This record gives sequence, C-alpha cells and structure tokens, in this order.
Amino acid sequence: MDDTLNVTYLTFGGHVDVDRYRYVYFVIMFTIYILIICSNSVIVYLIWVHPNLHEPMYIFIAALLINSVLFSTTIYPKLLIDFLSDKQIISHQACLVQFHMFYSLVGAEFLLLAAMAYDRYVSICKPLQYPTIMSKTTVSIFLVSAWLLPACQLVLPTAMSAKEKLCRFILNGVFCNNTIYKLQCVISQARFVRDMVILLNVALVPVLFILFTYTRIFVISYRSSKEVRKKAAQTCLPHLIVLINFSCLCAYDVIVVGLEADFPKTFRLIMTLQMILYHPLFNPIMYGLKMREIHKHLKRLFFPAKIK
Repeated sequence: MDDTLNVTYLTFGGHVDVDRYRYVYFVIMFTIYILIICSNSVIVYLIWVHPNLHEPMYIFIAALLINSVLFSTTIYPKLLIDFLSDKQIISHQACLVQFHMFYSLVGAEFLLLAAMAYDRYVSICKPLQYPTIMSKTTVSIFLVSAWLLPACQLVLPTAMSAKEKLCRFILNGVFCNNTIYKLQCVISQARFVRDMVILLNVALVPVLFILFTYTRIFVISYRSSKEVRKKAAQTCLPHLIVLINFSCLCAYDVIVVGLEADFPKTFRLIMTLQMILYHPLFNPIMYGLKMREIHKHLKRLFFPAKIK
C-alpha cells in the first residue's frame, strides 16, 4: 500500500515462471490478441457491408463478436504489460474496474445468446410473424439491454467492494475476477446472496431460457418438413455449441475459482487462459465455418479468384 498517495496495490500471484518466460508469454499472447481482433472484426465487417446479412440473426452475431473484442481488451493490454514488468501489480481501484467490465461482458454474452435463441425460435416456429416481432426496435432493445443490464447490476457490488477492508494483497490469478473477494477480511452473507441474485439474472435464467427455446425449436422441427429440420440444424447448432463452450468456462470461474480449490498454479493458469484465449477465437471460427452465408462471403473475401 502506498501511504503517500493512499493507493492500495495488489499483486497477481497466478503467473508461472514469468521472469523466465516473459518474452515467450508476451509474443504468444500478443499474437493471439491480434488474431482475436482481426478474426472477429473481419466477420463484423462482412455483416456490416453486405445487405443480405442485415438480418437480426447476423446483427446478434456481430454484437457477440464485438463483445468478444471488448472482453479481450479488458484483459489483454494489462496482461501484456505485466509480462514485461518486474512486478505484476495493479491498484485496487483499477482491479475493481477490470472486475466490473469482465463480468459485465460475461453477462452480456449470455444475454446476447438468449436474444439469438429467441430470434431463431420466432424465425423457425413463427415465420409469418417474424418480420413483425423481430423489428428494428426489438433488436435495438435486445442489444442495449444485453450490455446495460449486467453493467448496471454489477455497479452496487463493485462499489461496495471498494469500501471493504482488505486483509490480503495477493490475487490468486492473472487478472481481476471473483478472486478479489478472497482478499477481503470479511465476506458477508448479504454479499453472497446479492451475487447469487446477479448470477441468476445474467447467467442462469438466460441459459435456462436458451435451453427451453432450443428444445421447443427441435421438437417443432422434428414434427415439420425436412427443410425446416435442416434450417434448424444449420442456424441453431452453432449457437448451442458456443453456449456450451462458454458455460463450461464460466462454471470453472464461478465454482472452482470461487471455492478456491487446491489446484496446482500451472493448472489454474491454463484453465484461466482458456476463457480469455480459446473462447474469443472460438466464436469467429464457429460462425465463420458453420453459418453458410458468412462462410460464403469469407471465401469471396480471401479467395476471390476461385469464386466465379
């Protein structure tokens, strides 16, 4: 703690042999960060410039990919600086900002996936009403709500954490997630209940809604024509795979990190990096390969000579 400036500094204790491999870590993570920005931005660009992709489904995909870039930007710049620094430290205030942005964007991802599930449900199960229900106003409300609701709900716990007395100053991780609670001298029951309500609102309820929606879609599709079943499989499976992948990574963050299970530091680092490394790259690969219209435009962009 800096008494002169009255600033509390925290140390990231989750790094493994950073002094020995700092440049290796930096080059690898910097390369991945650039890949994340480029791969997500290319698909967003294609959706932006091609009128046939100006549909709610593709707009939600673009929002999801933008969210991935914001999510990565919350973590990577500070992580890259830490690799090249003698001390991996962060002020308590900056840590709380990173904590707030991290979980706000995680919540936004779940809500965007829920909006995509609803869009697919209306498209497949109520095709005649689709233009009316999924209007520009509806899409705009879904997008704004997806980013604002988690951010607003996390303001209170973040502000209250800023006032809590700290008894520890070493974070068991490489960025500020829920391990920040482990630094507090007292973890109140009220704080636990409040966090569970937020988790219910921004993660569990959207996941249950998504599973219910896709169950309804597959039941109705099974009873319908082969064309409807094919459409359901092509447009819904990529969303489901992304949801399962992201939910598993979030489950690790909430359960394992929250319980502070006694895992080796290397294992913790690998699992933590999965969320900030694997998932932001997984989204553009999944949607770029599995969504037929996006895949077609990608081929035209990168292999114009082969497309007649």
